Amino acid sequence: MASTVRTKVRPTIHEFDLIRALHRRHSRRTPSVIQGIGDDAAIITSRAGQWTLLTTDLLTEGVHFDLRTATMADIGFRAAAANLSDIAAMGGRPQYLLIALAIPRTGTSRQVHQLYRGMMAACRPHRVGLIGGDTSASSGGWFLSVTLTGIVPPRKALFRSGARVGDFLYVTGTIGDALAGLRLLNEPPPHAKRHTHTAALSTRHRKFLIGRHLHPTARVAEGQWLSTHRFATSAIDISDGLSGDLRHICEESHVGADLDLSALPLSPACRAYAASRTLDPVGLALTGGEDYELLFTVPPRQRPRLERIAIERGFSLTCIGKIHPLRFGIQAVSPHGRRHRLANTSYEHFT
Repeated sequence: MASTVRTKVRPTIHEFDLIRALHRRHSRRTPSVIQGIGDDAAIITSRAGQWTLLTTDLLTEGVHFDLRTATMADIGFRAAAANLSDIAAMGGRPQYLLIALAIPRTGTSRQVHQLYRGMMAACRPHRVGLIGGDTSASSGGWFLSVTLTGIVPPRKALFRSGARVGDFLYVTGTIGDALAGLRLLNEPPPHAKRHTHTAALSTRHRKFLIGRHLHPTARVAEGQWLSTHRFATSAIDISDGLSGDLRHICEESHVGADLDLSALPLSPACRAYAASRTLDPVGLALTGGEDYELLFTVPPRQRPRLERIAIERGFSLTCIGKIHPLRFGIQAVSPHGRRHRLANTSYEHFT
């Protein structure tokens, strides 16, 4: 991928002015950046022996985001958070960002700058530097591809394939919030629902859930902590939904799992939303992706130390199940004590 940000869009966006503006506002020079924006490729160096992590995500208008419910800054923030979360799930430290952007004919320079401002707001706390990318015209809507690099010490990366029978299953934070926030954004505004039977939701809960959807938190510190101290045997970020992402760990590790649905960490706001819409909050937690919490497995011998240090560091962790042999399959126990096979209700493209 070329490091120079090139553009072929309508005349109201001036190619080299845009390049210079993006370079001036967002690029960051460090000793490890030999060459950033301004050449045909970026050049970086890293300490010998470090493993390099590479991840990328493609976001399409109308599939991943809607300009009627999110600002360009919101879209940029979520795009960066998705990639930061991938690095977090591997136990790595994010480093450099490259962005490929297709701009529709109606796009403006102001929108582009808002998009980048959102991406860099998500990246700044992790000291991630923008080192390049590419832009082009689009005959349809907006298309955004984000590539992020990271590093992790040798043999300390977390994989989906490391879960072992007897391990306990943990998740960070709370789950189901992002899906509830998305549904709120797609509902008619409160003043337009006079003739419906939808119960009111407090402004505080509404703001929390929408914030969790538009500005998710990538658990980078937690991922590095799990990796550095070798607490986790496997990990994945919850980007498609708990039911599907747990399945990924089980398939890659060749194991089964038992999920305790009564233990799932549900925020008061998520519970309130579900109650107001006569929904099962557990369903939101199993289905909802883009919470970007970490799902990971921990050996029994590590549990006491893990939970003690998590409290000391202020990390929110919840044990939600246990790993079993492959023949056990993936099962769940309902809050009423009924056991059943766990259906995959996560989001899947092309289905």
